[in-house]
Amino acid sequence: MKIVIVGNGKVGSTIANQLTQEGHDVIIIDNNPSVLTNAGNTMDIFCIEGNGATAAALNQAGVKKANVLIAVTSADEVNMLCCLLGKKLGAKHTIARVRNPEYFIQMGLIKEELGLSMAVNPELAAATEISRLLRFPSAIKMEPFARGRVELVELKIGEHSPLDGMPLWAIYKEFQVKILICAVQREDEVIIPGGDFILKSGDKINITASHIEIANFFRTIGIFRSGVKSVMIIGGGRIAYYLAKELSAIHVKVKIIERDLKRCEYLCEMLPNSVIIHGDGTEKELLHEEGLEKTDAFVTLTGMDEENIIAALYAKERKVSKVIAKINKISFYEILDNLNIDSFISPKTIAAQNIVRYVRAMKNSAKSNNIVTLHTMINDRVEAVEFQVREDSPVVGIPLKSIKRRDGLIVAAIIRGTQIIIPGGNDSIEKGDSVVIVTTKKHLADLNEIQG
Repeated sequence: MKIVIVGNGKVGSTIANQLTQEGHDVIIIDNNPSVLTNAGNTMDIFCIEGNGATAAALNQAGVKKANVLIAVTSADEVNMLCCLLGKKLGAKHTIARVRNPEYFIQMGLIKEELGLSMAVNPELAAATEISRLLRFPSAIKMEPFARGRVELVELKIGEHSPLDGMPLWAIYKEFQVKILICAVQREDEVIIPGGDFILKSGDKINITASHIEIANFFRTIGIFRSGVKSVMIIGGGRIAYYLAKELSAIHVKVKIIERDLKRCEYLCEMLPNSVIIHGDGTEKELLHEEGLEKTDAFVTLTGMDEENIIAALYAKERKVSKVIAKINKISFYEILDNLNIDSFISPKTIAAQNIVRYVRAMKNSAKSNNIVTLHTMINDRVEAVEFQVREDSPVVGIPLKSIKRRDGLIVAAIIRGTQIIIPGGNDSIEKGDSVVIVTTKKHLADLNEIQG
């Protein structure tokens, strides 16, 4: 597919990198020659220096023949104008990054008038993910499937966990819960495990099940924690705004510490149910004054990765139960894995995943089974893909034990109406099902590709 990306910032470069890896023809437009030089040197793409909100630059990029135009500059207005022009010039689909809450609240009308196929708000998506983690604080990471009926949850096995030394086949026998451990990270190794795989302390495991079954499992192994009642947020940007709105709606007490006085005044007006503090959230004296030790959760959302990590580490040292840090430089995930911080959030990665999922769904729209949801796990080394089974295919109606599946792949869940099936060898995929596949073989685009 031919894809034109306007804006080669953090989100644009992440999207370009993922789409080129999947074999798409990617063209980037940006008015900064240095970032284009870097992109051209590190990725197999064509770069155009210019203003992507002009017909001249879009025509030079061949937007008339583009399957998708993606506008992810730092300005919402420019992104929307790019998409309007791109649609008029012949782009089949247009995607815009729109971050301003005042614009996003009327996105239904904007999408209709501009002919947008999709609007992406990285900050809102990040806030939603943080909110899920705060409702289920025992998890390191949570990803929803089947409209929230199935969840993929990551957790770390502690030293004295009952899971230490247990083979997977024994879990149901021991705990009577319907879960599936679909991926394991052991040091630098990523494993799609079989039933004889033996868990060890220090393993990071990814579990699929319904929310209720996961909660029951966490209770059984002694790590369940109820949702938080109070949250301290460092940094009052857009993510903090969206997060505070979501948490206030479920009666969680929110305190935001922000350096900029004007931003504090804005937040006071827009978030009447939250406490806004003007100050530096990386100063430990202020943190203690504002009750760091008494808060249930601590979330760092400044624009500096270093500040977020240092403040988060300090909160963990002070025994705050749940600590989440925002990061932008995801290339350092290997180091972050060794830090004593519960969870990390990367808005640009979340936005890129949403766009890549849309592009993949377009790519296989003529096929029988469409991608509904796509998430990456374990530092982007594993993908979890949800397919909607719309028509008969070679894998439909056959017991899973009779399908020769690709290595590094597992059928993690089958959703059939209101029924959630954690599949065994005798279960089969049927027309109308939603199916969650977890695989180390990235870029899976069709359900039929699970066959070896």
